[in-house]
Amino acid sequence: MIEKQGLVGTIQPFSMEGLNRGPDGIIRYVGTDATLISMLDRARKSWPHSEALVELGGERLNYAQLWERSTTVAGGLKDLGVRVGDRVGLDLPNGVNWVVAFFGTLLAGGVIVPINTRLTKTEKEYLIDDSGTKFLFAPDQQLPNGGPFVLENASAGDLAAIFYTSGTTGHPKGAMTSHENFTSNIETAVRVARLEPENLRSLVSVPLFHVTGCNSQLLPTLSIGGTVVMLPSFDVARFISSIAEEKITVLTSVPAIYWLAMNQPQFLELDTSRVARVLYGGAPTPPDLVKRIMAAFENAEVGNGFGLSETASISTYLPHAYAATRPETVGFAAPPVELDLGGLDEQSGVGELLIKGPNVVSGYWNKPEATSSTFVDGWLHSGDMAKIDQDGFCQIVDRKKDMINRGGENVYCVEVENVLVEYPGIFEVAIVGVPDQMMGEKVGAVVVPMPGTNLDTKALLEFASTKLAPFKIPQFLRIQNEPLPRNPGGKVLKPILRSGTDWGKPVK
Repeated sequence: MIEKQGLVGTIQPFSMEGLNRGPDGIIRYVGTDATLISMLDRARKSWPHSEALVELGGERLNYAQLWERSTTVAGGLKDLGVRVGDRVGLDLPNGVNWVVAFFGTLLAGGVIVPINTRLTKTEKEYLIDDSGTKFLFAPDQQLPNGGPFVLENASAGDLAAIFYTSGTTGHPKGAMTSHENFTSNIETAVRVARLEPENLRSLVSVPLFHVTGCNSQLLPTLSIGGTVVMLPSFDVARFISSIAEEKITVLTSVPAIYWLAMNQPQFLELDTSRVARVLYGGAPTPPDLVKRIMAAFENAEVGNGFGLSETASISTYLPHAYAATRPETVGFAAPPVELDLGGLDEQSGVGELLIKGPNVVSGYWNKPEATSSTFVDGWLHSGDMAKIDQDGFCQIVDRKKDMINRGGENVYCVEVENVLVEYPGIFEVAIVGVPDQMMGEKVGAVVVPMPGTNLDTKALLEFASTKLAPFKIPQFLRIQNEPLPRNPGGKVLKPILRSGTDWGKPVK
């Protein structure tokens, strides 16, 4: 059994069996698929007639058909001049064609570049130009079709994909993802979520162009012979009805989608007894929402996964046993990941979250300076400020660049946001720094109430005062009915809030 050398807590919720530390200091799984090509080949030989893909309102493919279709796309790409290492853009909605194009590119030896379908034309052109895309899978076009072709000499360290991060400032950066990054994350997802192949039917309601949908839902399900059911685009009524109609056993989504679904009248009539796993991720989840999820899916284990494009998805995981009692955290380091804290502030216990593991990508495409500053001595400098307690629980307190310095006191925006969103009637909150001549910055809150709610701001601030130190309580408060501005990746655009919010007079 491998002992981790990073920060290790008293609780060890995941088995480290079947892992070895290599000469480079990185812990790796033993005996996993070397590449996504070998993974799909194994799956189609093991379960040729099992249902692999379901596109709601569209096609259904078994594993033999998925392999066959992917090999002919690979042959078509080869006929079009795509060679080993060439980048291939993927600008398609969720569905069978997305998956076939993904695997077809890998079978041809190409490097897949998933493109956020919500981007503007100009934003897409930047990704295509920056990656040097040679061929683009575009909507309303036939997939390439040629004689079956399978690259025979792919290896674990080969570049397989470039996932562009959806940054809130500047141009996105392309995380260079190898086959090993993919296959390591697949094994992690199967282990921490305790996925079981029998009757596994996973509903993909998030975009496949993000690492959550692709790396931690699509690929782990296919690796153990399950069925991937895909929503081409999100529709809450379809999301709810498909759970019963498609006999879904695993749900993975963002907390907001669960909240939306559970607030629909038709959800009350839904039989959720078949659902065995309800997984969510991206951020800590309000305790009340976690309890509602547990009550709504009473036969399911719940879990919160946290990660980045730079970690090929999962870095930490909060398992079912602790979901209700420690929802403010993102759980423990997921095997074989190791965590540490850089620039630790001894007083607060906060430092920059550092991550090491075989899932950590090699760097950013075409950005050597960003690569050298972010990936240092085998550790990813995540840009997330975090605390790790003696039990091993990791709590994200803010993005490094979003932290507010209020007269020398550090205010972590996520901490304040998590408190305010617990108040009844709050839909979403963003905390930003408001320039101040004396203090440098003061705390400002943009609050979006739930529809039909008359928010008592005085009561909200009194509630905050019971859970936050006085210097952390917002001194400026903006109530708006419009949703918070977000980029195509769903991240709140705080620069817009900082520069474009009319704060008015301070509330305290």
